[in-house]
Amino acid sequence: MDQKLQELTERSYNYDTFNSHQLLGDLRTLQQSKLSTSGSDIKSILLGKGNPQGRDVYRNVPSRDSRRCRQDTCCVWKYISDELAELFKGDSGRCSKWARFAIRMGFHDAATWTLANNKAGGGADGSIILAGELTRSENKGLEDMGVKYQAVYKKYHDDLGFEAVTYADLIQMGASIATVVCPLGPRIRSWVGRPDSSNPSPHNLLPDVWSDADTLLRLFMDKTIGPDGLIALLGAHTTSQQNFVNQTRAGDPQDSTPGVWDVLYYQQTLGLVSTPPRVYMFQSDINLSKHRRTAPTFKAFASQGGQSRWNDDYAREYIRLSLLGVNSINKLTECTKVLPQPWSKGTNWGDQGRLNKWLNSNDYSSKSKSVSWEVENGNSISTPSDKIPGYSHGKAPKHYH
Repeated sequence: MDQKLQELTERSYNYDTFNSHQLLGDLRTLQQSKLSTSGSDIKSILLGKGNPQGRDVYRNVPSRDSRRCRQDTCCVWKYISDELAELFKGDSGRCSKWARFAIRMGFHDAATWTLANNKAGGGADGSIILAGELTRSENKGLEDMGVKYQAVYKKYHDDLGFEAVTYADLIQMGASIATVVCPLGPRIRSWVGRPDSSNPSPHNLLPDVWSDADTLLRLFMDKTIGPDGLIALLGAHTTSQQNFVNQTRAGDPQDSTPGVWDVLYYQQTLGLVSTPPRVYMFQSDINLSKHRRTAPTFKAFASQGGQSRWNDDYAREYIRLSLLGVNSINKLTECTKVLPQPWSKGTNWGDQGRLNKWLNSNDYSSKSKSVSWEVENGNSISTPSDKIPGYSHGKAPKHYH
């Protein structure tokens, strides 16, 4: 972008003075004296003051089929959480493709909303499933997760009669469960009570991997998410393996610890540490890492102590994201206690040597693909190290297409 045009764009959107603590939904108009405990806690978090992470433990969980479970809003979510956590964790301890799908679906359902066009709908309303939005090109790869969620909804809502379960909550709770199942991931405070909508969300409100930094900054500021918040949310790419941006390199991770919630993504995107050839970086991420407004945040997360800061910032911004388009925030019920406890292990996996050989290879044969599938599923690599193709000079892949 021409420098003068960039300066005009930055002034019009006030990158440096943007209010990243805007209230959402009914919290914008309700007086403090009218707030419920949930409403007050969420308001504090949105204002940048409250703790966005929680360690509450659900003790003496009622039997699923008991009357007590029916009377406790969070009870059914404990059973759903346990079921999803098993799906999201691979046998290696790393989180699986299902966890990545759940996190991505949480983003894609909620982020189809803007403050200026609030009446157009969108946001965390379950419409990604209910309105057939999974057929949209930007949601490619999430179809199987939609099928999984429909089975969970049928089991708990339709068959067992827990009528308060909504797709809107299932998608956002699923994202929170997936995040904490990933090693080093934060335990994000989580609420239920979102209503469903079968009205399609507006189009063209999700980020594109080829976008320039200013386009992305404006897109998220329109959602009340500031530059620093965007960079915090972007870090979810640390667990990712891309399959559709460059299909010749399907299965390649976005940092060298796929399935682990660490800050290596920030370090490698900035070029601060060695990056294996198999790591695939989105051009949009590179653009943001170099923008004068967001580069310092990238560096802060990449620096010493960055993991703790990032987890806290991510949790706060994800709470905001998960409430976009929700106009009954004061009526929500906190169910953080149903989430798994965080797991601090993030290095020294039993298959680390085999993982390293795969990461340092630029081979895309069926043998390498079988390793990619195991990594995607969160499983330990079973292929012996001497059977994993090594690096071949002369065909090194670029870090981005």
